[in-house]
Amino acid sequence: MADRIELRGLVCYGYHGVLPEEKKNGQTFTVDLTCWLDVHEAARDDDLTKTVNYAELAELAHDVVTGPPRDLIETVASEIADLALETYDQLHAIEVTIHKPHAPIPLPFDDVAVVARRNRKHTRNL
Repeated sequence: MADRIELRGLVCYGYHGVLPEEKKNGQTFTVDLTCWLDVHEAARDDDLTKTVNYAELAELAHDVVTGPPRDLIETVASEIADLALETYDQLHAIEVTIHKPHAPIPLPFDDVAVVARRNRKHTRNL
C-alpha cells in the first residue's frame, strides 16, 4: 500500500490550445497532483530527502504549464507526469489533472479537465 502526497489548485498562466487566440492571449490553468509513494522512511527519520518535496514538484508543474505552448492539455498533463517520474525516484505513480475553466466552449460549463496517470510499471514498458 502506498502513501499519497496531494497538491491541489496550483494556478498557472499558459498559452495552450488549438485556437490562435489561445496561443496569443493565454489563460489560467489549474493543476492538481496526486503522488503515490512510500513515506515511511521519510516520516521515521523526519528527512525531506526521502520523500518528494512538494514545493519543487509545484515548480516543476508550473514550469511546464508556463512553458512552450501546446495544442492539447493532454500533452501538458503527460509532460508533467513523465517529468515527475523521471525526477523523483521515490514516486510509484502520479496523477496530473489540468483544469481549463476558460476553454473556448460556446455553452455554459464549469470546467474542462484532462487527467494523465503514470506509474513505474507503465514507464518501464515504453
